Amino acid sequence: MPTLSARELRALASAAREIRAREQLRQEEVAAAGGLGRKYVGQLERGELSPSFAALVAVARGLGVPVSEIALLYEERLKA
Repeated sequence: MPTLSARELRALASAAREIRAREQLRQEEVAAAGGLGRKYVGQLERGELSPSFAALVAVARGLGVPVSEIALLYEERLKA
C-alpha cells in the first residue's frame, strides 16, 4: 500500500489544523464528532501518520466539512 511522503503528510497536517482552527474546535471535539481518538487527531495534525480514506472521512465529519475541503487545502499546501 502506498504511503504519503513527508511533504504530503505536512500538507495534510496543515490543512487539518487550519480547518480546525477556523472552526474553533479542539482536537477532543473533532475526535468525538468523528468517532476517533484524540491522540489520532493529534498525530494526524503533526504529520505522523498516513490516514486511510475512512479515517479521512471521519476527520472531515469531526471538522464538520466535506472531505473535498480538506483535499482542496491539501493541494494548496502542496503547491506552496
